[in-house]
Amino acid sequence: MNQWMTLFKKEMLEMSRNFKWIWVPLTFIMIAVKEPLTLYYMPQIIDSLGGLPEGAVIELPVPSAGEALAASLSQFNTFGVLIIVLITMGTIAGERKSGVAGLILVKPVSYAWFVTSKWASSMILIWFSYFLSYFLSWYYVGVLFEFISFTDFLQSFFVNGIWLTLIVTVVILFNTFLKSPGAVGFISIGIIVILSLLSSSLPHLLEWSPALLSAYANAFIMGSNLPDELLPSIIVSVIMITLSLLASIAIFKRRELA
Repeated sequence: MNQWMTLFKKEMLEMSRNFKWIWVPLTFIMIAVKEPLTLYYMPQIIDSLGGLPEGAVIELPVPSAGEALAASLSQFNTFGVLIIVLITMGTIAGERKSGVAGLILVKPVSYAWFVTSKWASSMILIWFSYFLSYFLSWYYVGVLFEFISFTDFLQSFFVNGIWLTLIVTVVILFNTFLKSPGAVGFISIGIIVILSLLSSSLPHLLEWSPALLSAYANAFIMGSNLPDELLPSIIVSVIMITLSLLASIAIFKRRELA
């Protein structure tokens, strides 16, 4: 366990040196807070652009607080996913390519500890950034529109967070058998996009798909009835996360021993 903590501290220190603890949360905050601010000030933004006939009046429907927060949550599944892939696509692949992983594994270090320490450190960074940005978005929605129940906010936060956790784990999985961070990022984004498109296009066939968790999370903040598929989808996601992590360890060990 001491070796795992040493590897974990190394990852946390490296993220600090790369300023990830600064720019990742700030980036998440920008993409999350932008939506409620844009929705609230849209009439003023349009008016400031000019070019409308004199006397013309544009009446835009005022979105509800749930719609504003749901719009913010959707940003995590577009730009947020892209950021997650970018910051994790070289987690192991980069060290394998540079030879750093080989130097570390020369010592009696467990392959499982090596992989899980990187996974855990990435998860802490992403969950911290995700919570901070989503919380600020919830606060601004409350100030500009009306406050949504904090319990509903937390439930939507955790449900959508499971989907983000699966994305991190899948990227780590591709890190274990590809040495090019670019290839890891390209394939990971491709699979995420395909799964999301199939799930949204065929929801009656893939109703337990983890990619639908973001849509199910909206039910909490929109005041809708919770879908019956929510719990099975969570269970499927947790199983996929577990299997992906175990596969990452097995594949990494086999590749390095080879």
